Amino acid sequence: MKLSRRSFLITSAGAGAAIAAAPLQNVLAATTFRYKYANNLPLTHPMNVRAKEMAKKIEEETKGRFKLQIFPSSQLGSDTETLNQLRSGAVEFFTLSGLILSTLVPAAAISGIGFAFPNYDTVWKAMDGDLGGYIRGEIEKSGLVVMKNIWDNGFRQVTTSNHPINGPADFKDLKIRVPVSPLWTSMFKALKSAPTSINFNEVYSALQTKVVDAQENPLAIIQTAKLYEVQKYCSLTNHMWDGFWFLGNGKAWNRLPKDIQAIVAKHVNEAGVKERADVAALDAELQKKLSSEGMVFNTPQSGPIRDELRQAGFYSEWKKKFGDSAWAILEKSVGSLA
Repeated sequence: MKLSRRSFLITSAGAGAAIAAAPLQNVLAATTFRYKYANNLPLTHPMNVRAKEMAKKIEEETKGRFKLQIFPSSQLGSDTETLNQLRSGAVEFFTLSGLILSTLVPAAAISGIGFAFPNYDTVWKAMDGDLGGYIRGEIEKSGLVVMKNIWDNGFRQVTTSNHPINGPADFKDLKIRVPVSPLWTSMFKALKSAPTSINFNEVYSALQTKVVDAQENPLAIIQTAKLYEVQKYCSLTNHMWDGFWFLGNGKAWNRLPKDIQAIVAKHVNEAGVKERADVAALDAELQKKLSSEGMVFNTPQSGPIRDELRQAGFYSEWKKKFGDSAWAILEKSVGSLA
């Protein structure tokens, strides 16, 4: 069949219009997204074990359209540097303690108030409920994306090189490393310590060279970062609960097709819940393991230390900073503090 020049042009124009009208999602479906995920923990920590498993499941379910490269152990920089990279888009995902995130989102620190949570039941009731919802809302105002389920970093314990912590008097003049977070500094100053803010990737060397004599972290980090090599005593203070928010760069997240977003979010949240169980199981074994490495354990009473904080005005100060509304959400889950 012969086509006139006019017929050819009409047919070609129609085909061009059809191509131009092809849904954007068809184009995106053919795109492979390669995103970076950074964290500050060793490969052996449950976070990275579950993250590796999570990344594999996401790649399989997206049929290779989404690949997540994991950078553990602060490979891309300190917490502060990596947070800046996340905000600029140089890194697409980052897990960070709410207490450190508070340098950008002040409300994120409220879950770390000293001696607020007596046990894990109280933690998950709050963080999977109203308190977690409130914090996520504040994080999203900063332009970051945050996954629903917070990952567990555990209850924090104090380790020292010179003496154990038996009561509030043992904190006096203690040179203790704290993360770069106003809440930590405030709490240890209220206990008359001498806190120094140091990023996690510098903690081991700071303890080794006696820049500081003490630090505080969950048992899983004390073990995986081998802090027992430079610390003798571990006092089970349970002074703070700490968790990791799984954060994303907003623009990078919005570039993903909706189906990939759903798959990524599903597996990240599932991995977070599994990591919680891993940390709880690990804690049950770690005291014995750390004891075999030479650490000496003791369990001080928390009541006198909390009383010291209350008398120093620590709770009333932070109630004012967070505001009555946020504080009411916290106390709804944990009871009266101030």
